[in-house]
Amino acid sequence: MNPSVFGFFQRFYKQFVFLVLLGVACGVKPVHALDEYLLNPGDIVKITVFKNPDLSTDARVSETGSIGFPLIGSVPVAGLTLTGAERKISQMLKDGGFVLNPQVNVLLTLSVGNQVAVLGDVNKPGRYPIEGAGGHVSGMLASAGGISATGADMVVVTGTRGGKPFRREIDVVKMSQSASAADDPELAGGDTLFVNRAPQFYIYGQVQRPGGYRVEKGMTVRQAIATGGGITGKGTTRGVVLHRRDAAGNVKESKVNLDTDVQDQDVLDVRESMF
Repeated sequence: MNPSVFGFFQRFYKQFVFLVLLGVACGVKPVHALDEYLLNPGDIVKITVFKNPDLSTDARVSETGSIGFPLIGSVPVAGLTLTGAERKISQMLKDGGFVLNPQVNVLLTLSVGNQVAVLGDVNKPGRYPIEGAGGHVSGMLASAGGISATGADMVVVTGTRGGKPFRREIDVVKMSQSASAADDPELAGGDTLFVNRAPQFYIYGQVQRPGGYRVEKGMTVRQAIATGGGITGKGTTRGVVLHRRDAAGNVKESKVNLDTDVQDQDVLDVRESMF
């Protein structure tokens, strides 16, 4: 087949497959043409080299933005268009002396460019399309079933903006109470939302319901005892002992009053009354 004719059918086939994939993933008409699509970590591509079937391969763009390719090894492609990736691979094959005049075709077989990964303490972790979540953090959390009972009130958003690493912490409580769009930022394809485990304290001894509980903002020892169901008939609030790790990781034991603030991983021992 004439190389120019082959190239025409390559471009036509790529355009058709891309539009089908994007339509299935988003349920909407694509906004950007194929030539404008930028490869993202997680995308899967099929690479072929004309008249070199042994170089055909399926590759996933790694989290560092590279793919592995026969003979030339790691190829950074994140942020490139499909055409740009074709040119880069062609040049590397040519510069390495592996193929004299390489004609490379890169076909997108799975796109995550319109998706956001939601991880951590949410009810349904996974990848979700931006359009279906309304494009913002609140909608994405809703798509993931909301924060689980053990999840924190802070959500960490990471990704890239303008080719540079991006990271922001979002206070979910503030976001839900605020009318400002700045507290519910817009997401971009390839972003990751991570919900950490909420801080916990542990209480045992003379309380009704010993165990581990979530540390609420501004929680005191008095509130922690109430969370544990209050003291038993044998207990005393004057006999509360706090076990807390210091900066070196050593556990320090001390008697505390009821207005002492509770921190993550604190252990409270409610002692029995001596009278």
